[in-house]
Amino acid sequence: MIGTIVIFLLIFFVIVMGHELGHFLLAKANGIRVNEFAVGMGPKVAGFKKGETEYVLRLLPLGGACMFEGEDGLQSADGKAQEGNFQNASVWARISTVAAGPIFNFILAFLFAIAIAGYAGADLPVLGDVIEGSAAEAAGMQAGDRILKFNSKIRLAREIQLEMALNRDGSPVEVEYERDGQKYQTTLTPIYDEEEGRYLVGFMNYAYYVEAKGFDLLKYGWYQLRFCVKNSLMSVGSLVQGNLTRDDVAGPVGMAQIVNEVKEQAAPGGPLLVFMNMVNIAMLLSVSLGVMNLLPLPALDGGRLLFMLVEVVRGKPIPPEKEGIIHFAGFVVLMIFMVFVMFNDIQRILG
Repeated sequence: MIGTIVIFLLIFFVIVMGHELGHFLLAKANGIRVNEFAVGMGPKVAGFKKGETEYVLRLLPLGGACMFEGEDGLQSADGKAQEGNFQNASVWARISTVAAGPIFNFILAFLFAIAIAGYAGADLPVLGDVIEGSAAEAAGMQAGDRILKFNSKIRLAREIQLEMALNRDGSPVEVEYERDGQKYQTTLTPIYDEEEGRYLVGFMNYAYYVEAKGFDLLKYGWYQLRFCVKNSLMSVGSLVQGNLTRDDVAGPVGMAQIVNEVKEQAAPGGPLLVFMNMVNIAMLLSVSLGVMNLLPLPALDGGRLLFMLVEVVRGKPIPPEKEGIIHFAGFVVLMIFMVFVMFNDIQRILG
C-alpha cells in the first residue's frame, strides 16, 4: 500500500505542478509578482525561497496555490500600489494568468494522451457483432458497421461506453453509422438487461484497435484528450442533474484506492503496463482538474475569470474587497465539500 500512496502522490504532484506552473509562467510574462508557489494545502512541510518567490510543499494533497502580489486587493501600508501587483495588471493579463492553470492541465493531459496512443493505439468504434433480440439487431445494424455518431459525433469506442454508463433511464440514442461507404441513421431504444443490471443497445465487441504511428499519434492523442474532456463534462452534468450518487464521487482517498486497484490489475502484465495505466490515470485527473477549475464557482479559476469578464463588459472592476469576500466564502464551502468527500471515501472503504 505504501507503494500505491507514493505513486498517487507523484501523480498528484505532477498534475498540480502543471496547473500552478501555468499560472506562474503567465504571471511572470505579464509582470505580476508571485509571492508563493505551493503544492498541497495546510501546514508547510518544506520550502525554499528563490528571488521574490517562496516554493512550498504543504501537508495535505488537496490542491495547490500560486499566490500573487495584491491578489487579495490589499495595498501597502502607505496606500501605494506594490510593484507587480495583480490588481494593477491589465484585465487581459489577469485573464491569461488565471486561465493558464487549466490550459496547462489540458496541455499536460495531451502529452500523456500521445504517450498512451503510442503504447496502446486507438479503439475505433466498429461493430464486431450485435446481440440477438437487441435494439441494434432490430434496426438492421451488423458486424463491420462503423459508428460515426452516438447522440453526438464520436471518434473512439469508449465514447459509446461513456454514453451508456450515464444512460440510466433507457433514453433513446440517435445513431449514425457507415457501411460500405454509405451512411445510415437510426434511433435505438436501449433494453434493460437484468443480468448486466443496466440498459444496452446491443453492441458487441465494438472496439477495433489500430496502431498509432507518425501523425496518427497526434490525431489519436487528440481523440483521447477530447474523450477525457467529454467524460468530465458529462459527469459534472450528471452530478448536477442528480443522476450520480455520492458513491460516484471520489476524493484523494478514493483516488488512491483506484490507483491501487488499477495497479494490482495491471501487475501481471509487467512494469510497463502498470506505468502506462498510471499515465492514463494522470491524464484523466489532469483533465478533471482543468475542467473543475473552469467551473464558474467562487474560489475556483472559473469564478475568478467570471469576475474579470464582468469587468470587461462593464469597463471597471468589481471592488476587490467584495470579490475577495465571495471567493473566501466559496473557499470555505469547497473545503467543507472536500471534507465530506474524504469522509465518504473512508466510509466506503471501511464499509
